[in-house]
Amino acid sequence: MQSANDTLLDERRRGFLIGASVVAATALGGGALAQPAATAGRAPAMPFTLPPLPYAARANEPVIDAETMELHHDKHHGAYVKALNEAAAGGGAWAAKPLDVILAQLEQVPEAVRTAVRNNGGGHANHSMFWEIMGGRGGQPKGDLAGAIDTDFGSFAKLRESFDAAGAKVFGSGWVFVTVSREGRLALVTKPNQDTPLMDGQRVLFGNDVWEHAYYLSYRNRRADYLKAWWDIVDWGKVGDRYARAKEGALAI
Repeated sequence: MQSANDTLLDERRRGFLIGASVVAATALGGGALAQPAATAGRAPAMPFTLPPLPYAARANEPVIDAETMELHHDKHHGAYVKALNEAAAGGGAWAAKPLDVILAQLEQVPEAVRTAVRNNGGGHANHSMFWEIMGGRGGQPKGDLAGAIDTDFGSFAKLRESFDAAGAKVFGSGWVFVTVSREGRLALVTKPNQDTPLMDGQRVLFGNDVWEHAYYLSYRNRRADYLKAWWDIVDWGKVGDRYARAKEGALAI
């Protein structure tokens, strides 16, 4: 026989699943890199695509359960992509540009769709990065990246401490990022909602999603526990690749 507490948790779980479906049906955008335009100066009908997960949905268990990964990728990220394509359907040369350029030049996006592009384009960029840098087994960064962390944060342990503290302090929904400059310098940044450092002309080395949909099924409201556990699934090889690409000027989103 269920206790009152178990019944409450079941109701919250059902509410979370229903909310994911609503997001998929009603969100106003999403997208990653714009694909080549079909005609010069014009975007193809569906310029933004949902990238597949680069690993099985269960690959990040037990840190992130498979159900959360599937909902997060298919429903939430998928809704951002759908809505971003809807914003692009109105026409305009802006949609033929790479996503990082669009987000850095939001003032050039028509005002009628600018908020949709900001929210959903940011969500598409953030999540595309997010899937890429997970699927690992944690451990320690190596090589040039490890040296940069020591230089700019004092040590990997101090980076983790500062990153987790910043993520825990994000009010409501948002992200915590480490950005990287062309010179390889690192900095800690938080953003609300689906905003991204790309909007400030910066490049993202890695980041963690602190929206509740990223962790609620397993952690409920224990964001600090999620942040602490998340390091165990970071793929430092992928992050190191991003660091090298950033120094080469080749890192987009």
